[in-house]
Amino acid sequence: MGEYSTVEKDGHLLIITVNRPERMNALHSMAHFELAGVFDAFEADDDLWIAILTGAGDRAFSAGNDLKFQAEGGTREKPESGFGGIVKRFSRTKPIIAAVNGVAMGGGFELALACDIILAAENAKFALPEPRVGLAAMSGGLHRLPRVIPKHQALGMILTGRHVSAEEGYKLGFVTAVVPEGKVLDSAKEWAGEILKCSPVSIRTSMDVVRLGLEKASVQEAMETEYAAEEVLRSSEDYVEGPKAFSEKRAPDWKGR
Repeated sequence: MGEYSTVEKDGHLLIITVNRPERMNALHSMAHFELAGVFDAFEADDDLWIAILTGAGDRAFSAGNDLKFQAEGGTREKPESGFGGIVKRFSRTKPIIAAVNGVAMGGGFELALACDIILAAENAKFALPEPRVGLAAMSGGLHRLPRVIPKHQALGMILTGRHVSAEEGYKLGFVTAVVPEGKVLDSAKEWAGEILKCSPVSIRTSMDVVRLGLEKASVQEAMETEYAAEEVLRSSEDYVEGPKAFSEKRAPDWKGR
């Protein structure tokens, strides 16, 4: 357990909880560095295949930057991996589910956008309100949001700082699923369980190819590109185990390598 976060291991799953409920899980410099260490350890642990990121309490996933800490002269230093230790972690290989249990504002929304799946409780609210306090969403919001929803819808949020409900976020396309209030962590565990039925090597390969393929100008170029992750998959034990388990009508015994 850290000072600003908690971690819980459940088999191959890691649950990471931002733990500053008295500040609506807003983050300051010390929390950024602590979370960076958590995500470093997660990426380095071969026995951990997937993570869930959520917030403590029932009010907030994260209210973003701790403006009070900043206004009082606190340092704004961040690790190389950026806000929350994740928004600039471009080469990560393992899936992360955001279990948004309440407010996800500013940097909190950017944390969620940096994840691979966003599950939102019915009471969740999303916004990039930085312009209302003389700032801008420079921790990925200005770049990720227009890439996951239509540009004019994204600018409608960015230029007004307006609040968007979980249901509207689902309709816009940045929320994967909406779940009842108080049930989002349970839902995230169910999603994680479905992912854990798959080969972790296949999951890592899929994530890498999607990420790199989206950088290509066309589907043709993306499909004709050779990806290093494909060779890793073909050389893995899981590549042999999957078809073997299917033919033997049993559950596969994934090794993750």
